[in-house]
Amino acid sequence: MTVGTGHKGGRPKKVKKAVFPVAGLGTRFLPATKSLPKEMLPLVDKPVIQYVVEEAIASGIEKVIFVTGRGKDAIENHFDRSIELETLLEKRNQGSLLEVVQHISNMCEFWYVRQKEPLGLGHAILKARDIIGDDPFAVLLGDDVIHTDGTPGLRQLMDVYEERGKSVIALEEVPAESTSKYGVADPEWRDGPLCKIKGLVEKPTANPPSNMAVIGRYVLTPGVFDFLEKVRPDAKGEIQLTTGLNAFCAKEEMFGLLFTGRRYDTGDKLGFLKATVEYGLRNGEMGREFASFLRSIKY
Repeated sequence: MTVGTGHKGGRPKKVKKAVFPVAGLGTRFLPATKSLPKEMLPLVDKPVIQYVVEEAIASGIEKVIFVTGRGKDAIENHFDRSIELETLLEKRNQGSLLEVVQHISNMCEFWYVRQKEPLGLGHAILKARDIIGDDPFAVLLGDDVIHTDGTPGLRQLMDVYEERGKSVIALEEVPAESTSKYGVADPEWRDGPLCKIKGLVEKPTANPPSNMAVIGRYVLTPGVFDFLEKVRPDAKGEIQLTTGLNAFCAKEEMFGLLFTGRRYDTGDKLGFLKATVEYGLRNGEMGREFASFLRSIKY
């Protein structure tokens, strides 16, 4: 077996493709997600997934691959053209809105792969293998929205990849009592925000190897597919990405990066509310009025 790195000598290939696993059922937001994909829940004036796609494109991604499932048609429709809507906006001379709508479908090249059953994150990524081929690629989880004042979150990982030529995982320091909620990095060494990962521990209940939690951004070399393919389903019948990455990093170097920025877990109700408030306050059109309203609330 050859462990692919996405390049042969010289500089590594540029990361131009990104996988978005969006086949999950979103049960934490029922009944809101009974007919609406969780990725399409509005964060102020855009669906959550659009923020993550925009981060990927701002980082240099040119091809977005959605791994979808049953009931996710709204995602495809959102990133496709709506001729009827465009025609209506044009007739009404609503040029600014027309430009916003057309921009969504023109951001990059969109591809769609169907995951017939929710068989885990590792399985979802495997579904994109034929499109990825021998190229390095990014994985972005739509639940994690990252705000930065400078370099986009994914771009920070891509910069490390372009320097090292190896896979890079985004990490975030969390309180010790919260490590049981995350996959946690076991570092071989750490130098500032960068560490070399010798393993990952999924939701440790005791003695976590660090307080550096894995979050929903990855830059991976194509060799990871060989390891994901060999992962045995867990008790739930799912192929876990963490299991594949553990086997992978035993054969090929893997790095972790404590990114600079603020992450919002929009897959959690409280996290979604926090993101809504903070993005609302940042909104140039209504931020000040919204801030005034919040200050006036008595509870």
